[in-house]
Amino acid sequence: MGSLGWPEILIILLVIVLLFGAAKLPTLARSAGRSMRIFKSEMNEMKNDGKPSPVEGAVPPAADTVVPDPATKPATDPVTDPTKKNQA
Repeated sequence: MGSLGWPEILIILLVIVLLFGAAKLPTLARSAGRSMRIFKSEMNEMKNDGKPSPVEGAVPPAADTVVPDPATKPATDPVTDPTKKNQA
C-alpha cells in the first residue's frame, strides 16, 4: 500500500503538467536544480565549519615571500609621480 507504481507516477506527472503548464516545467526544473546546488554547497560549507577550501591547482606562497595586501595603496615615487613636479 505504501509503494507507488508506474500508473500512479504517470497520473501524478499528468496532474503536474496540467497544473503548471508545459511551458513552465523547464523553468521549474532549472530553479529546482539551482536550489539543490545551493543546498549542496551550503551543506559542504557546514561540514568544513567555515574553513577556507583550497583552490584547485593553487600553489601557496613560500614562507619568505612578501604578498602585498590589495587593500593598501602602493606608495608613490616623487621622482616618477607627475603630480609631484620639481619639489627639491
